[in-house]
Amino acid sequence: MNVSEVTTIADLFVLCSGRGERQVQGIADGIVEKAEAAGRTPIGVEGYSSGRWVLIDFGDVVVHAFVPEERDLYKLERLWGDAPVVLKIE
Repeated sequence: MNVSEVTTIADLFVLCSGRGERQVQGIADGIVEKAEAAGRTPIGVEGYSSGRWVLIDFGDVVVHAFVPEERDLYKLERLWGDAPVVLKIE
């Protein structure tokens, strides 16, 4: 989601889900690994130990990886509904 016009938090939010905590942690690991290989180091990673909602902050891009229950609970797509979707893969 391109949130640059609706918040100063970041330019882009990436929202993704895994089937369970370990898969969400694996997704987070893969994102950090690929980003570091491309020269991008995260400013911070939150929620990794629980694996229910992992937030990876790159400054201009914030990645949210959820288990389905957390994604349904927080509904970030609705909260940031004014932001245009850049790419949607289902």
